Amino acid sequence: MNNITSKIIFRFILLVLLQVAVFKQFTPDSGYGLYFHTLIYPIFIIILPFRISKINVILLAFAFGLVLDMFYSSPGVHASACVFTAFIRPTVLSLVKPQGEYDILHSPTIFNYGFVWFATYCAIMLFAHLFFYFSVEAFTFVYIGQILLKTIASFIVSYFLIILFQFIINPK
Repeated sequence: MNNITSKIIFRFILLVLLQVAVFKQFTPDSGYGLYFHTLIYPIFIIILPFRISKINVILLAFAFGLVLDMFYSSPGVHASACVFTAFIRPTVLSLVKPQGEYDILHSPTIFNYGFVWFATYCAIMLFAHLFFYFSVEAFTFVYIGQILLKTIASFIVSYFLIILFQFIINPK
C-alpha cells in the first residue's frame, strides 16, 4: 500500500470517528441550537490529492457518505451531498486556480497553496456542500428560508473547525 492510499484511509477513518463520536453530539436534537449542525467531514473531499482521478474522487465521496449515513440513519442524504461536492470539485478548483498550475503531487491544503487560497476554495466547497445537504434533507424549496439559515449557521461553525483542523493535523 503506498503512502497516499494509507493517508486517505487514515483520514477516512479519523474523520468518520470525529464526525460520529464528537460532532454528531452537537445536533439540534441535543439542544445545541436549532440551526447549527457541525459538519466537518467535507474536508475529506476538499483535500483529496490532485492525482486522484475524478471518478475515484466521486467513488470515495460516495463510500464516505454511505458510511456516515449508516451512523446518522439518514439514507442517502450524506452520500448525495458528498457526491455533489466531489462532482463540483474540479469546477471550483478551476475557478480558484492559483497563479501557476496545480502541482499534481500535492493536495489542496493551506500548507501547499496558502491561507487565502485555501480559505476561498474551502468556503465555496463547504457552502455548496451544506446548501445541497440541507436542500436534500428538506426535499423541497418551500423551506428555502430555513435551508439558508441552517446553511449559513452551520457554515460558520463548520468552516472555523475545518480551518482549525488544517492547522492541527498537517495533511501533507
